[in-house]
Amino acid sequence: QVRLVESGGASVPAGGSLRLSCRASLGRAVWLDAMGWFRQAPGNQRELVATINHSGFTVYSDSVKGRFTISMDNIENTVDLRMNNLEPGDTAIYLCYASTSLSVPYWGQGTQVTVSS
Repeated sequence: QVRLVESGGASVPAGGSLRLSCRASLGRAVWLDAMGWFRQAPGNQRELVATINHSGFTVYSDSVKGRFTISMDNIENTVDLRMNNLEPGDTAIYLCYASTSLSVPYWGQGTQVTVSS
């Protein structure tokens, strides 16, 4: 009932910036409560990057605070992640996440972010 499509992944040098975008296509009578981004690097578990709910309340991982900014458009059902001062440790597949008003989670396919030193 929710389809997520990400865009914006790329390869950049350390210190660079990227903007990831995710658009949700919703089924009938489906409302989103929150959206966000997780990431998974090879050999690592999936970890939270940032989330935002429909009221604008945000949660950030300590590792990205001050560098990343998440924003959500409740009308367009999109979520953006602006990433500044990227570090090699940010290299991962970034997955868009959405949670409906019934707390059902959905995931996108992911977009690759590679930061070279």
